[in-house]
Amino acid sequence: MLGALKLPMGGEGDDHFWADELFVSSAESESAQGHLTGRHHLAFQAQDEAMVKAFHEAALAHGGQDNGALGPRNYHPGYYAAFALDPDGNNIEAVYHGPARRSAPSVQVDF
Repeated sequence: MLGALKLPMGGEGDDHFWADELFVSSAESESAQGHLTGRHHLAFQAQDEAMVKAFHEAALAHGGQDNGALGPRNYHPGYYAAFALDPDGNNIEAVYHGPARRSAPSVQVDF
């Protein structure tokens, strides 16, 4: 289904998979750190490391719980992220993948 949308997909084994910025894992996945974090893991791309830091500070200041301090990750070179649990236990991530050029500043849906 997601392949039809030509979304980048990956994963190793049966414990996790990813599609674009959506990441789904089982409790056995190394990324779950031994426990599930909630119903969803949502990742938002940041423009730079400073934006990741601002996200993490804002999340903690507004009642979020730290779920992965600010810093580099070993997922791929240049992966810099921070994670916070929202009040419902969802894992929310801000990630900077390194310099990139966007085709548009955002996507807008009009009805």
